[in-house]
Amino acid sequence: MRYCSKCVYPDVSAAPLTFDDDGVCSGCQVDAAKPTIDWPRRWELFKELTGEYRSSSNYDIVIPVSGGKDSYFQTHVAVKELGLKALLVTYHGNNYLPEGEDNLYRMREVFDCDHVIVRPGVEVLQKMNRVGFKLQGDMNWHGHCGIFTVPIQVAIRYKVPLILWGEHGFMDLGGMYSFNDFVEFTAKFRLEHALRGFDWHDFTDEGLDKAGHPEMKEGLRPKDLLWAQYPSDDEIIDSGARGIYLSFYRHWEANEHTKLVMEKYDWKPAQQPFERTYRMMSNLDDMHENGIHDYLKFIKFGYGRGSDHSCKDIRSGKMTRDQGLEMVRKYDHVKPRRDLDRWLKYVGISEEEFDMVCDTFRDPRVWSIEGGQWVKDNVWGGRSAYGPVHGRPPRFAHAFAA
Repeated sequence: MRYCSKCVYPDVSAAPLTFDDDGVCSGCQVDAAKPTIDWPRRWELFKELTGEYRSSSNYDIVIPVSGGKDSYFQTHVAVKELGLKALLVTYHGNNYLPEGEDNLYRMREVFDCDHVIVRPGVEVLQKMNRVGFKLQGDMNWHGHCGIFTVPIQVAIRYKVPLILWGEHGFMDLGGMYSFNDFVEFTAKFRLEHALRGFDWHDFTDEGLDKAGHPEMKEGLRPKDLLWAQYPSDDEIIDSGARGIYLSFYRHWEANEHTKLVMEKYDWKPAQQPFERTYRMMSNLDDMHENGIHDYLKFIKFGYGRGSDHSCKDIRSGKMTRDQGLEMVRKYDHVKPRRDLDRWLKYVGISEEEFDMVCDTFRDPRVWSIEGGQWVKDNVWGGRSAYGPVHGRPPRFAHAFAA
């Protein structure tokens, strides 16, 4: 396993990376370009672009928001700095932390914005959790789908063509694009990257039958997943819907956003420490993002939020690489007891079944089996064991056998 010489990312990651001759990953390379950008000029371009969409009788812009620090920052820029009439849109996956939910509902007050919140039924969400976990090792797939579907549905329904996203996640983490690309949101990105090639119909009984997974069926029908169904190409074209990323026009640094929104809007970070990361300001909209969802990433790829957040802070100069290594040692391997107990009860799965399903998603490029234990290379050097092999064979069993 190779790790970036500047941050702590491995070359097998959820956001694909490349490395230069000095061993620096593409995410660090792209981030290093930020000081060379003419940000005042980018801001003028952003004002010109958004100005073209101002309406005398309708909303000027749709902003997908979770109530997090970045959502507040996006809305602050659009509403307070540019004076745009914004429609806020939220997909609510039923896992908000109390402080995260409070931040969310206060947005319409502090910004005086109309706010559409879509909350699927609890039973449907529980079923989506179970199918997502067993089908692709991501119990929170429904959240990714909702976030990248509901705002586009609402924008088309209300005839608001411009949608403002924050940063491009795959660029921010892995350097998928450069700052000169000015990429925009696409259905291709939604399906192939954000949703990992799955779509809503894969979760229905019919879809699971076609895929050869009848044992995973939960009775989900198309009418149960209307919120997950992306608009047609004709609807997109007719509406002129366009999704842009603020991070191409405004310097993007989460620590600075947090400071601003706490001072201006009394935004609240997490009030209880997470078990798998040191950051208190991230992912308050879903308690499992920093918990079980992130633990599943560790199971698959051998790293987690300790690495993700350290990489961001190393790149921004808030942390040294040695400090980042300590965060990885402390957090990446942790099986989050508080979070796991809550989720297992929520979906009605035993911990034994959880562990067995988890092992089916181990990536053979990362994990090997030695003495009945899962073993992998460490970013700080050497190899360590991270738990026993459970009863069900991995989906990649042939690779381990080879």
